[in-house]
Amino acid sequence: MTILSEQKSKTLLAKVLKYSKADEIECNLEGKVGGNIRYARNTVSTAGEESDLELIVQSTFGKRMGVATINEFDDASLEKVVRRSEELAKLAPENEELMPLFGKQKYSDSKTFFESTANVTPDDRAEAAASSITPSKKNKLVAAGFLEEAVTFSAIMNNKGLFAYNKATDVDFSVTIRTEDGKGSGWATRNFSDYKLLDTAKASDIAITKSMGSVDAKAMEPGKYTVILEPAASVGLIRNMMRSFEQRSADEGRSFLSFKAKDGEDSEKAPKNKLGQKMFDERVNIYSDPQHPIAPTAPFSGNGYPLAKTEWIKDGVIANMPNSPYWAKKTGMPYVPRGENIIMIGGDESLQDMIKSTRRGVLVTRLWYIRALDPQTLLYTGLTRDGTFYIENGKIKYPIKNFRFNESPIVMLNNIEALGKPERIDGHMIPPMKIRDFTFSSLSDAV
Repeated sequence: MTILSEQKSKTLLAKVLKYSKADEIECNLEGKVGGNIRYARNTVSTAGEESDLELIVQSTFGKRMGVATINEFDDASLEKVVRRSEELAKLAPENEELMPLFGKQKYSDSKTFFESTANVTPDDRAEAAASSITPSKKNKLVAAGFLEEAVTFSAIMNNKGLFAYNKATDVDFSVTIRTEDGKGSGWATRNFSDYKLLDTAKASDIAITKSMGSVDAKAMEPGKYTVILEPAASVGLIRNMMRSFEQRSADEGRSFLSFKAKDGEDSEKAPKNKLGQKMFDERVNIYSDPQHPIAPTAPFSGNGYPLAKTEWIKDGVIANMPNSPYWAKKTGMPYVPRGENIIMIGGDESLQDMIKSTRRGVLVTRLWYIRALDPQTLLYTGLTRDGTFYIENGKIKYPIKNFRFNESPIVMLNNIEALGKPERIDGHMIPPMKIRDFTFSSLSDAV
């Protein structure tokens, strides 16, 4: 029962709506069936499968709203969760920003479901793990990895005529491979909707090469360097920046997108945000698109509003800013829902091309433990990890110790020297980037 068809979802949710006595009711039905396998020290440690089905009911009386959740689906339980949400709504304080539910909508088709992923078996997972463990053992290395795949669905229905349904698949794989003495470490990750695109052996070969190549890392002085950031190294900074891409915080002066009036300028007449202003290198183009062929998403947001291709940054210019229905009405702007994926247009250069064109620089496999320092400038700090290398005269010369960085994606995206072909990572499409004057503030002894 965990993955319901569109028709069964519609029938169940219609039954739930009939129990309602509220002014407005909206129901979200979410289900998941998936499996996983985990290995460490070149041995499978755990494997399992999971399934879940959950109903979330939101009831509204005027400006008061209550939410209740249940995972039982007999008639008595369905009525119980509706009554509970209504009780909570009557106890809740009024919310002046609460907006009416959306009515019936039209949605585009988005190919988010692949049979190859839905049909993965325990044997498939074991084979995928073996394809990573075997070459690790052969090279006298130690592998630890995790593979997880799932089929999910979501359905939304309300008493204003809205109904939305989507079924999706996803597979995630990551592996860390280290030398036996722990002095060298390599890492790789892969993320797809279609299981047929996953090659754990190929991904593990990359981690193996980095592990063996990162032994006896040398210390380099912190400072500003030309860096080549693999997609896993830049996705965290780009994702954090896009999470801060919001009209309200900009209008209220809390964001890097807030417009600050100059001395002598009438602040009342000045714009509140930087919509339409150029903030990045003209090669920076970022958008969201539920119909992207490699990184598709559901064609609707969590409130049932349709999602379409939306440009956020166009030729370095702020093209759109997401907002809420309340803030859109308050400011007289169109409602722009936040996209579910981040697609950054890249270039034609390969990672090897970038390395060959670098006289002196640093290759970074990934960044981790990223933390915000200043929301106004989007300054972040964090660490490099699992393979950091010094480049000299177009070649990787030797491994170097990891750095702590202090950098802003705003500065980073104004210091672009080259962009490569985008790759899917964490559901997004991010290109490798060659960036000048990237700031490393200190050394880290961790591998």
